[in-house]
Amino acid sequence: MGKPPNLYAFQGTNELAQSLRAYVLEAQNSALSRHQVFRVAVSGGSLPKVLGQALLRETTGEGSVQFDKWEIFFADERAVPLDHEDSNYKLVKDEILDKAPAELGKPKVHPIDVKYLDDVQELADQYEQTLVNTFASRDSVRLPMFDLLLLGCGPDGHTCSLFPGSPLLRENEAWVLPISDSPKPPPKRITLSLPVVTHGIKIAFVATGGGKKDIMKQIFDTDEGRQLPCGLVNAQAQEKVSWFVDYPAIEGVSFPARRGSL
Repeated sequence: MGKPPNLYAFQGTNELAQSLRAYVLEAQNSALSRHQVFRVAVSGGSLPKVLGQALLRETTGEGSVQFDKWEIFFADERAVPLDHEDSNYKLVKDEILDKAPAELGKPKVHPIDVKYLDDVQELADQYEQTLVNTFASRDSVRLPMFDLLLLGCGPDGHTCSLFPGSPLLRENEAWVLPISDSPKPPPKRITLSLPVVTHGIKIAFVATGGGKKDIMKQIFDTDEGRQLPCGLVNAQAQEKVSWFVDYPAIEGVSFPARRGSL
């Protein structure tokens, strides 16, 4: 039995962003020492904004973001053009890539291939091929191993585009899955599979605001919540998972949180 996930709680967004920055830089530096590249999967929602605050803040003495060594993938993506307001790529571009000073370097970014927007199975297959080309051929690697996955938690306990009760949660072969009937718009999406998510070296969730307290209580304090997608990531990846939350998001949560710092 492994150790439980780490739950870090902070007074406000600035404090959270500062600790998230330190966590990401530690993951970056560890990855660069292993294989000279930092492979990150990011999700959408409110995450890119907080991540931008964390990575682009003016700080000294914490080391530096080396974007020229980063490869950015998408933990899930919507089947929309890259400049569409629902695009996770656009969120990351607007909040991080466009705002990053030139001296941090430019990451290699892997968006979806918009030629396949009308065929989500093909869109998923093409994105899986992108992973295969990056992480090695399928016959030599059972699952890709991201250095870090940066995820959000929906009010229903979904993460990436893995939704509660979805049969996709039982998929253990494919790396990237198509969705044509997402319960949350837009309906057509692709997502990393649960085994790919939990195979990551480090997995971080960011969840803020009082609107998250009910679902956080479910995920951390109830058996039912442990079957939700976020709960399954906690259960399967255990101490590899770190949650970065503010105090309102864990009001009433019994699971022990470390408050104020990593």
